[in-house]
This record gives sequence, C-alpha cells and structure tokens, in this order.
Amino acid sequence: MAGNSILLTASNICKAFGPTRALIDVNLEIKRGEIRGLIGENGSGKSTFAAVAAGALAMDSGAFTLRSESYAPKSMVDAQNKGIGIIVQEMGTIPGITVATNIFAGRLEQFGRRGVGLINMKKINMEAQRALDNIGASDISATQIIDRYNFEDRKIVEVARAMAKQPDLLIIDETTTALAQKGRAIIYDLIRRLHDENKSVLFISHDLQELMDVCDSITVLRDGVVIDTLEHENMNVEKMRTSMVGRELTGSYYRDDYDGSCDDEIALRAKQVTLHPYFKNIDLEVRKGEILGLGGLSNCGMHELGRVLFGIEKPITGSVELGQGNITVTDPSVAVKNKMAYVSKDRDKEAIILNARIMSNIAIPSLKVLPKAAGYISRASEKRLAREQIKTMSIKCRNERQLCKELSGGNKQKVVFSKWLAKESDVMILDCPTRGIDVGVKADMYRLIMTLKKQGKAIIMISEELLELIGMSDRMLILKDGEISAEINRSESLRESDIIKYML
Repeated sequence: MAGNSILLTASNICKAFGPTRALIDVNLEIKRGEIRGLIGENGSGKSTFAAVAAGALAMDSGAFTLRSESYAPKSMVDAQNKGIGIIVQEMGTIPGITVATNIFAGRLEQFGRRGVGLINMKKINMEAQRALDNIGASDISATQIIDRYNFEDRKIVEVARAMAKQPDLLIIDETTTALAQKGRAIIYDLIRRLHDENKSVLFISHDLQELMDVCDSITVLRDGVVIDTLEHENMNVEKMRTSMVGRELTGSYYRDDYDGSCDDEIALRAKQVTLHPYFKNIDLEVRKGEILGLGGLSNCGMHELGRVLFGIEKPITGSVELGQGNITVTDPSVAVKNKMAYVSKDRDKEAIILNARIMSNIAIPSLKVLPKAAGYISRASEKRLAREQIKTMSIKCRNERQLCKELSGGNKQKVVFSKWLAKESDVMILDCPTRGIDVGVKADMYRLIMTLKKQGKAIIMISEELLELIGMSDRMLILKDGEISAEINRSESLRESDIIKYML
C-alpha cells in the first residue's frame, strides 16, 4: 500500500429514512493509498453511506474526520472542494446543457469575469476538455450537448466531473456495472493512478471478483451495520457472499441444463432492420420458451437493436413482427398492447418514474385492463395488483405507496420486472437486467427468467457480461461493427474465449 496514514474516519454514522434505518453506527477508516471495497445486498446501506460521505445526504448522527480534521459537507460541491468526489450508480448528468457545463455544474461561478458578472464559457470549455483528456476520454467534446452522447459516454462525463478537482478520495458507486470495456478501462486506470499518488478509493460493486482484483480491503454492510472488513489475504468470493447475505449461498447462479430446447413457434421476428449508424440488415428470430442472448462490445449496436425491437427507435429499413407476422411493431404502444415488455439498461431514466409510487409504476402497463368505476381506475384493484407483485418479487419497501426513488437499486429493478409480470407479457426484451443487483437478488432474477422460459415466454437478453450470456442463453447472437458476426448455441463446453474472438 502506498501509505498508511488515515485519510477518512467515519465514527458511528447513522441515517434513517422514516422508520427505515439505513445506517446504524457505521465505523470505518480509509487509509491513504488504499483501495477499499464496500459490499452488501441491495438495501444494505452502501449507497447511503457513499451519499453521506460525498455530501449528497446529511447524516442523522455521528462524525467524519478528513485528514484529521472535522468533516461535515453541506453539499456534493462542498465535499468536492474538500477533496471527496463521487461517481454515482445511476445517471447523474443534467440533460439539455453542454458536457462542459455538466462537468462544472455547481461551480460555474469560479469562471466568472471579475466585476462583470458574466461566465467565461471559453475557459469552462477549455478546462472541461482538459478534464476529459486527463481521464483518457478525448473523444468526448466538452462543447457538445450532453444528450448527444450514449449512456456510457454520459457516465464517463461524470467520471471527468468527479476527477476535475483531483480528489484525495474518489467514491465509485456501482459505476462499472453501467460501463462496457471502454469505460471500465478508464475507471481501472484511474484507480491505479490514485493508488500510485497515495490517494484513496471507496469502490462499491456487486462484482465480487472485480473487487478482489482491485481492492486492498473490503468492508461488508448488512442491514446498515458493518459486519466485517476483510484484508486482501483473507478475501474469497464465498466468504464475501456469506457475509453479505448472512447465509450460505451454494451452487451456480446460472441454469444447469444444456439442452437449449424451446418451442418451434416464432414469437418475434426482425427482418432486415437497419438503424444508422448502429447496425444494418439484421435478421433475427426468437421462439416461445427461448432465451436469445445478444452480446458484443458496447458500441456494437445491441442496445439500440433492443430499442428497435420494442418500437422505441424507428428502423430505416426492415420490420419487426410478432407471431405469424400479422402484427408489425411500429411503436411501444403497439408492443405493450400485444404483450411485449422492455427492461431498459437506463433504469432511472426510462424504466420507472422515480417520483411516483411503487403502486403507480407497477400499474402503468395494465391501466387499460384494470377495473374502472365511473371512468376512473379502481384504486383497490391497483393496490391489489401492486401488493401481489411486491409479494411475488419480495420487494423491500414500507408499502405499495412508497416512492420508487427511495428504493435501493435492486428493489427498483424488481419494480421494473413487476410491472411487466403484472401485464403477463409474452415477449420480454431485457437490456442488462442484472446491472447493479447484488448476489442474492441476481440469483433470484435468474430463477425468475428460467420460470418465464418454462412458461413459454420469449426472452431476448442483452448483456455486456459474457458469463451471464453463456450461463443463461439457449442461443446467442454476437454483434460486431453493426452486423451479426456469430450465432452460438448453448453448450457445456462453451467458454468466454470462444465468444470474444467474434467480438473483436
């Protein structure tokens, strides 16, 4: 380790949301030069601790010391000015403004022209581009409107924002799960750089192997309480899983059959679909009871293909048809009406309404079929539908009226699944369905996907995780440079190396 003096100390940190105690007397020390992992199930308090340390939330009680001085940030900007930066799990950029303005949001006044009251945009753009260049993201232009960039590039802009003040402690909250190879390479390079500069990282991730590869130590949270801190020589995946969930987790997450069988009946077919500049002349079929995996590098077009299949994006050529071809998917309303579902990779922006209740989110796809009285949706039927799904999916919440923004990432994802299960969807397009989900919930999700397969549902699973594709798919299509480079059937002998050669 590059240094052994204490950078940040957390003493008896407590935080509650109503009756829910998210953090209970959390004590933690992070040394200079240390890469500290933080793990726990969804709802364990990881992101809450990160938000408190980074000034996004105020603690109820307890104290921090930073560089041996009292530290009580009033805001994220205040925390950043004091040397702590954070990259959050979900989308943290502001739409409708430039990349540069996003990077310096909350700190634009430092670029004011003395005595004039105007902002020096030329200097902002120059400093923002320098911040992007410094993290290896020179391909992103500081002067462009942020909306022009895809999900991954917008996350990389957040990385530049967190690093712009050269923090002593960088908090990475589940960011790598939102990134593909390009973004992960940037993050890992920054971790190594901070370590070498005797600076520190608090790294939150559900990828336990990833944590073992990069961390010096790992702290385990369970139900808001610190359970254990493991030094590098004591780390192993099974021990971490057991500490997280409080019970033994045995066996594989993935399915253990290799027959890849499904119904002969086609549920959805895409014919010669083209979406410039992402892909061209794509043909695919998925059958009832089949899990079709779509894989490739982040810019291969697989995410955009999922959007075309659900009617969100309009293809330049070709068509998407259901069943025997008598229904053409022209927009999402046609898709939903005909029992299609779409789980977006960008959960908080596209899959749920954060400021709405769990009940409302679950009911949205089913509004046209819920019982009505005097022209209004029956509140009782809406509650009943939500309560059934909360029970079925084991959603951790106070009740069905709780706002979705108050839920952990994994429980938000359960709400997303619930609304489509309530609708009894027959064709499900799942874009990175286990992103940001802990080991226990991930196993539950895989079991759910297998249950849906056995019920005859057609599932298209888009994933940047090769092990997930290998472990769950009946058949895989690998995309490269906008075209299908390989079709691979399920096999017990299939390995990552067998697929990577078709991606690169």
